[in-house]
Amino acid sequence: MSHVKDARLTVDGSTKELEIERATVGNDGLGVSNLLKDTGLVTVDPGFMNTASCSSAITYIDGDLGILRYRGYPIEQLAEHSTFLEVAYLLIHGELPSADELMAFNNRVARHMHVHEGIKSFLNSFPREAQPMAVLSGAVSALSTFYPESVGRGEYEIELATVQLLAKTAVVVAYLQRRVTGGELIQPRPGGLYVDEFLRIAFSGQDGELDIDPTVRRALDLLLILHADHEQNCSTSTVRIVGSSQANIYAAVSAGIGALSGPLHGGANEAALKMFDQIKESGDTVEQFVAKVKDRAEGARLMGFGHRVYKSYDPRGTVVKRIADQVLDQLGGNNETFDMAKRLEEIALSDDYFVERKLYPNVDFYTGLVYSAMKFPVPMFTPLFALGRMPGWIANFREMMDDPRTKIGRPRQIYTGSVERDYTAMEER
Repeated sequence: MSHVKDARLTVDGSTKELEIERATVGNDGLGVSNLLKDTGLVTVDPGFMNTASCSSAITYIDGDLGILRYRGYPIEQLAEHSTFLEVAYLLIHGELPSADELMAFNNRVARHMHVHEGIKSFLNSFPREAQPMAVLSGAVSALSTFYPESVGRGEYEIELATVQLLAKTAVVVAYLQRRVTGGELIQPRPGGLYVDEFLRIAFSGQDGELDIDPTVRRALDLLLILHADHEQNCSTSTVRIVGSSQANIYAAVSAGIGALSGPLHGGANEAALKMFDQIKESGDTVEQFVAKVKDRAEGARLMGFGHRVYKSYDPRGTVVKRIADQVLDQLGGNNETFDMAKRLEEIALSDDYFVERKLYPNVDFYTGLVYSAMKFPVPMFTPLFALGRMPGWIANFREMMDDPRTKIGRPRQIYTGSVERDYTAMEER
């Protein structure tokens, strides 16, 4: 925790006291909301590298120590003991559910997994080769038109929209998987377990039957848990800023999906897979590839290492590596690529070049391998990320909505254009 006792800013000989907002753990914050009014100045922080846009009680990250906690619970403990819907309940409602509360939550989500026929027609209207994240964003936005009773900012509407988003996003993503692989859409079954029903809709034959491998079930549950929230990342802050305009939760989450679709946010696991393919196609050994990376050779980029927040080992990476071991052993996936990944990690963790630059494996380094072994094609990787991140987006929207300090998001700028120019008639230009 920060130990700053007071803070002052001196501008042109005039000193202003800055209010300090205390954190329970981590960085305290300097209040600068009145800076423009008091000094005529604004702060400049491209990419919001040092700006806290809100206070939040949902997720805590310490990037230097490799800590990730949901509502205070370490991610390692949740990954070992919890389920995705239990974690979703925790993030959204603030506390772990009792057995009865979790059963009721599971049952309510299951009841809402059926989607309107219009949504299926909407999905079928897109070309099969359409980018899945674009289709997912459109479908989530469209939910507000098919379920208007869940649109609003009252307690009933928000609770209903919360369940609708968790339930129907799972079915839409499963439908997207079927469309990518050429299958026809099938109905969800009432009362099914969340992950089981998702896998059944995504992978069963037209008879709707699927023998679900317990290793696959648990692996997907864990991957969803690991992606459930990650503080004020690009997509989550997008959800908040859209919601700050009092747009409905479907519009805000749809915007978050759009942000996640960018390769710098949701596409890192795909980039890591491409890196492994590049190494194999080049004929290089892992050691030779690492040498090229260090020499900054053209086209040699280390993907799946380093993180905007983590400056030590991503705690989610440890869990994913264990999942990869289990899934590839069970399903007979691409062990050559997995062996390559483990060797690359081993070299990077012991090489001063990478250690000094704090380039440690992140969660995306192994997730693509796991998804591939589970028979998800590459275009489905980011929709699966979005499915996992849904509880975090919902929790942040609800927290933002209940925060009395919330104002419509409106960043300032430093204007660098022309000062003033007179209009020139067309014939004089």
